[in-house]
Amino acid sequence: MEDEILAVDAVDAVDAVDAVDAVDAVDAVDVPQPRPQSLVLAFFGNHVLDHGEGDLGVYSGSIIDVLGRVGTGEQAVRSTLTRMVNRGLLRRQREGRKMFFGLTPHANGILRDGGQRIWRDGAVNEDWDGTWTLLGFSLPESWQRQRHDLRSRLTWSGFGALYSGLWIAPGRVDVRGIVSELGLDAHVKVFHARADDFTDVGLMIRESWDLEALAARYVAFDKRWTSADLAAADPVAIRLRLVAEWLRIIRTDPRLPVRHLPEEWPARQAQETFRRIAEQTAGPAGRMAEEVLETTPLRSASTGTA
Repeated sequence: MEDEILAVDAVDAVDAVDAVDAVDAVDAVDVPQPRPQSLVLAFFGNHVLDHGEGDLGVYSGSIIDVLGRVGTGEQAVRSTLTRMVNRGLLRRQREGRKMFFGLTPHANGILRDGGQRIWRDGAVNEDWDGTWTLLGFSLPESWQRQRHDLRSRLTWSGFGALYSGLWIAPGRVDVRGIVSELGLDAHVKVFHARADDFTDVGLMIRESWDLEALAARYVAFDKRWTSADLAAADPVAIRLRLVAEWLRIIRTDPRLPVRHLPEEWPARQAQETFRRIAEQTAGPAGRMAEEVLETTPLRSASTGTA
């Protein structure tokens, strides 16, 4: 098991990672109700992406079976699959009386983005070079929707508000796609710079991001999964919940430079817990998936119902 692919629609991308199991048998801590679309994408990331040759389709009954193991009902899965086809995230192919679903290039990108974030970038930013991306904007007072959309996209992309019209993010962030898609090229200015020595970077970070909320998510994740009883659990269900929850957390993490964060930042311990359990469940989940999933090579995009 996030992520390096980001030329995706922000709504799709947030939906793709905002998944945590609300009926989590391994812990009593309340977590948000899972979004079926998020779980479907996590399922494909675990068991379809990079498995086999060419594009692979999975029988809808197999998807229903797996998501049922984490508490998602059949009707919710069927309606989600159809909706994801309509949104360009999945494509489908009928084989006799059965419908098979596979990834579109758009969804493939979302999942590869997640894989980059999870396995290569990680949750702890230790290699920051001191560079910041600064984005300033000035919009007419009547453009409330455009202002809201821009702020939402910037937040998702790891930016924090230094001032109302000046947002910052660590590293060099390419926001051309976001700005152009929103039609705001003439109203936005972007710079890459380094803070002067007299600037208190730690204070700037604390003022621009909610570190307490971010840390709490890592602490809760670590507590939940270190106490999980994995021995008697379904490895496919456990891995699906693990990956979906971890991806949701790190997608909302701007990867701030760890040297400017509070001591003993909990992301490191949470990441170690995630990777330990991910490694522990990879083999069993993969073997079980091979036994229960019915797949077929996909020829081309087609239509039908789940």
